[in-house]
Amino acid sequence: MSSILQPSNDDAPSKEQRLKAYLRQKAEDGEMYFKSKFIADEVGLSPKEIGALMVKIRDSATELEVEKWSYTSATTWRVEVA
Repeated sequence: MSSILQPSNDDAPSKEQRLKAYLRQKAEDGEMYFKSKFIADEVGLSPKEIGALMVKIRDSATELEVEKWSYTSATTWRVEVA
């Protein structure tokens, strides 16, 4: 039995940290509205990953105010710095 060990890079930010940093930067000048599918390439995550992380961030982030804003074809999120 053989196992493949992948090197661990503890200095690399987690997906959640990358998304939080992106949101903080974009919301510095005021609130922002977005759909996951439109920022996916910029953050390097899939829209599904962003949606799941947004729920976590909404419940845990103290530095950001996150709100589900619209439920049309895809969820629109409203974010502003707290």
